[in-house]
Amino acid sequence: MSASVLYDVPGPKARVRNRIYGALSTVALLGLLAFIVYKLDDTGQFQAELWDDYEYSNTHERILDGLLTTLKTFAIAAVLSVALGAVLAAARLSDHRPVRWLATAVVEFFRAMPLLIMIFLLFAAVFTSDPMWALVIGLTLYNGSVQAEIFRSGINAVSKGQGEAAYALGLRKTQVMTSVLIPQAVRSMLPSIISQLVVTLKDTSLGFIILYEELLFVGRAFAQQTEPVNGVYAFIPMVIVFGSIYILLCLALSSLATWVERRTKRSRKGAPPAMPVNNAALASEAGQIG
Repeated sequence: MSASVLYDVPGPKARVRNRIYGALSTVALLGLLAFIVYKLDDTGQFQAELWDDYEYSNTHERILDGLLTTLKTFAIAAVLSVALGAVLAAARLSDHRPVRWLATAVVEFFRAMPLLIMIFLLFAAVFTSDPMWALVIGLTLYNGSVQAEIFRSGINAVSKGQGEAAYALGLRKTQVMTSVLIPQAVRSMLPSIISQLVVTLKDTSLGFIILYEELLFVGRAFAQQTEPVNGVYAFIPMVIVFGSIYILLCLALSSLATWVERRTKRSRKGAPPAMPVNNAALASEAGQIG
């Protein structure tokens, strides 16, 4: 039986016990799934007539309009949040203490503020006639603060020797950041940046609280306004259709992130160049041995 410092290979009894635990967990999950399906069927959510409205072209147009609105909101909020995150991260890394304190206060405040409350306050107090910008600014402030911490931690993760060597060459701080630290930090920051962008995409669904006609608002309104079938509204078809759209959007964004990450990785193909040989030193050593 082989073992390592961090992991011991389970023996016969442990393997049997693990199989039992796995079987019990599987049975419990299947039982929970069966109970959920039974309750949904008992309340009439699986009636075929609930899907009839999804066959009309008007329904497809409403879904497409909601999708385009969601993508537009996400695109604006994503660009603005990344830009705000970069500015706040630079301020938190500043050599001037008042600038660092102000940036820290801004970041901590908007990270602590619940996003739903922020969006509602912006809509009620500032953007009363334009819910899109209330949603965009709310997403920008919250996600920009989170992105700032991602940028700051990624830059701080680069070895201090890299910055010290750049300063020793006479580079200014701006040159050190843009030419040395940020290019090395991007590869480590990219997965976290994309993960936060996925969160931004999903948070666009909070626009329904301020009656902004994004994808979730369209789905919710569609499920409530259509005629019920035997007293049942089409909420389950709405969840399946619109939930699948959100899942596909997030998967597409994650796939794009994976592609970008692969493209930005430095190629390491080929063998490293051979070290130059000092023939004079080798001849001297040979003479000493002789």
